[in-house]
Amino acid sequence: MKIKSILVSQPAPNESSPYLEMARKEKIRIDFKPFIHVEGVEAKDLRTQKIDLTHYTGIIFTSKNAIDHYFRLAEEMRFAVPDSMRYICQSEAIANYLQKHIVYRKRKISFGERTFADLLPLFKKFPSEKYILPASDILSSDIQTVLDAAGIDWTKATMYKTVSSDLSEINIDDYDMLVFFTRQGIKSLGENFESFKQDKVKIAVFGSTTEQAAKDAGLRIDVMAPSKESPSMTMAIEKYIRNLEK
Repeated sequence: MKIKSILVSQPAPNESSPYLEMARKEKIRIDFKPFIHVEGVEAKDLRTQKIDLTHYTGIIFTSKNAIDHYFRLAEEMRFAVPDSMRYICQSEAIANYLQKHIVYRKRKISFGERTFADLLPLFKKFPSEKYILPASDILSSDIQTVLDAAGIDWTKATMYKTVSSDLSEINIDDYDMLVFFTRQGIKSLGENFESFKQDKVKIAVFGSTTEQAAKDAGLRIDVMAPSKESPSMTMAIEKYIRNLEK
């Protein structure tokens, strides 16, 4: 079966995307549609979690979403974030994003290299703060493990949720391959297309968590990334297409 059309469960990329290059090279149609999106919780929801923003002296930020929703809720709750607040950010890019909400200089801002585990030395350097972790309703077990190992006082605050998008405008049967990057994306497929049967449709997944979610949903996985041979999803798909043509 030749692959003629692919649906990627993410927003459309910029013009330099490898997906668009692959579409031209392989002469296939690639469409993009986010299967999930983020919705912020209301201040009253935060109060039901027994979260009082005034009780914390440090904040742990893992994403730009977390930053936006923390400051949104702080404003809604009329909490003026003090200049003395300590910020621990997962990466430099996330730390720089703070400039959207605060005057960056003269603030206590630290950041890691890339992964959450990179923050462990910072927690050991600043162990006495009472930290709040603005997060989505789904928290990675890796984050929990690192924070517990750090031995710091921390509290998770659910400030936004990942929910399934409305995909009613899509005819899922138009596509030969579906591409997923999150377990929530797999969940959205099931919620939006309850009668979906995979049959000849190819499923491509990125990451072990997404792979397990697909298996739990009874899906057959045809393309898996990353791997040593195919570190990116586009490389994995191209390799699969070439093997089909052989």
